[in-house]
Amino acid sequence: MKNIFLSILFLVLTANVKAQTNQYSISFENAVHHEAEIKATFPDLAPGTLSVRMGRSSPGRYAIHEFAKNVYNFKATDSNGKLLKIQRPNPYQWDILEHNGEVTISYTLFANRGDGTYAQIDETHAHLNIPATFMYAPELTERDIKVDFKVREDLNWKVATQMQQLSATSFAAPNFQYFMDSPVEISNHAIRQFEVEDNGTTQTIEFVLHHNGTEAALDTYFEQVKKIVLAQRDVFGELPQYDFNKYTFLACYIPNASGDGMEHRNSTILTDTEGLEEGGMKNNIGTVSHEFFHGWNVERIRPQSLEPFDYAGANMSGELWFAEGFTSYYTNFILCRAGIITPAQYVEGITGTFNYVWTSPARQFFNPIEMSYQAPFVDAATSVDPVNRENTFISYYSYGSVLGLALDLSLRQEKLNLDDYMKLVWQNYGKDEIPYTVTDLHKTLTQYAGKDFSDQFFNNYIYQSGMPDYENLFASVGVVLKQHLDKPYFGASVSVNQFGSGIIQRNPSIGGPAYAAALSSGDVITSINNMPLTQGQSFNELIDQYKVGDTLTVAYTRYGVRKTTKVVLGANPAYSIHLMEKEGNKPSRKALKARKAWLKVE
Repeated sequence: MKNIFLSILFLVLTANVKAQTNQYSISFENAVHHEAEIKATFPDLAPGTLSVRMGRSSPGRYAIHEFAKNVYNFKATDSNGKLLKIQRPNPYQWDILEHNGEVTISYTLFANRGDGTYAQIDETHAHLNIPATFMYAPELTERDIKVDFKVREDLNWKVATQMQQLSATSFAAPNFQYFMDSPVEISNHAIRQFEVEDNGTTQTIEFVLHHNGTEAALDTYFEQVKKIVLAQRDVFGELPQYDFNKYTFLACYIPNASGDGMEHRNSTILTDTEGLEEGGMKNNIGTVSHEFFHGWNVERIRPQSLEPFDYAGANMSGELWFAEGFTSYYTNFILCRAGIITPAQYVEGITGTFNYVWTSPARQFFNPIEMSYQAPFVDAATSVDPVNRENTFISYYSYGSVLGLALDLSLRQEKLNLDDYMKLVWQNYGKDEIPYTVTDLHKTLTQYAGKDFSDQFFNNYIYQSGMPDYENLFASVGVVLKQHLDKPYFGASVSVNQFGSGIIQRNPSIGGPAYAAALSSGDVITSINNMPLTQGQSFNELIDQYKVGDTLTVAYTRYGVRKTTKVVLGANPAYSIHLMEKEGNKPSRKALKARKAWLKVE
């Protein structure tokens, strides 16, 4: 019903722009200096004050970003061109007084970061994240919106966005929420498309690429994109019903962009400094996989805590371990299923994330739900004061991904699988866009796998911070998980500079040898057992010369004061993960069959 309603709205808007349509225009005459000139007209206003503001957050980001900091030269006029009085009640709002029922605002925007959160304007492109670009009137959020992009024809610019196209440079959105969720790439880009049919409906998958590479490289890359789309469709059994039967990847792989990916309802932003010929073919394809999966998981299988998204403040959700984390599990998993990476590459690629999660002391402070609550402090958030994230935080992306792995392998031991659980979540909540809670996920797992299984998983690993029996789970698919407890462990990251000083880079791990010896971030180690460190020396290689249990006399300085301490080396907690065949062993027929079913490989 929602998609039909949107289509009707757009048909009406296309045929006849209604009086209560907020109209925007943006031009780029001074793109060389990263400026855009923006106008917006708000007609048919009630008497009183009109408040307009810049957003403070952005779809898919949970922290505050204060986009108003890049706005200047603000003016407001009425329908007769009369300048209106303006008051500023806070840093991100403009109150416009004594209008005659219509207000036109104009302002200059400075924008020079090309990623999924901000905007970038220069003579290569206008890369626009809407909250970072356009002001809005909080009291008019249900109105239709029309936008005219005054493109630089001298630069061969074209417009790409998920919004409804009215002309080559004019687009429409049915309301404020849709508008804010519709990024735009304006450049001399290339386009590739293919069609997918589900349930009698044909939908177009469009890949828009702004890059400096060749058409042949794009063709090769697009073949990988198609494989990802089809492999993910197999997980859920169908594509989402995109509002206009089209999904658009907005990819920008140019030197002046910043690496990022950001999901939206019918599109995604993909940015990176590497072009396809400079490593991007390999390094950026994982972001394609991650963001496209969000078309189901986040955009339609959507946490109730994010409905509606609040553009005036931070957005907190306890479901990000599932929304972002399970999506992260499928990211490389899909690359393996699609034949883009090998099973060995996929399995060994789990190692870094696995170690990050399960060797962290942070689990003693927060479970996955509580880790998700930290998003406003870590998701592209900025601060100047030091924090103790090394010891208190595990990314919900990583935490959720290894829990998704555990759930998948656990279900497979019950002759079930995570794909079918995700299908059920999709049918229960995503397809009809019913926002869910953690309790709903728990209930759905009970529906799929039974109460005992569901309670065991949620009670131990979601509501608490327990660690699943990965050794047994990995063994079931012919994968080896090992700890090498004979290797020494110092418990702090140390970098030796050009003067032979070993600087502790981050807070030592709680409970580790360096932490127990009262060493701290910023301490400068000068010698170990009376042997000075030397320029260019690898501190890890130095520690590897000793044994677990050895006591080291560490000389160091703190705030210019010379000190010494004793460090008793512990056992390295890190794990290695690899296929059983790497050790020269052959998996059992049962394990090999389970692996093939898991990775969908022969």
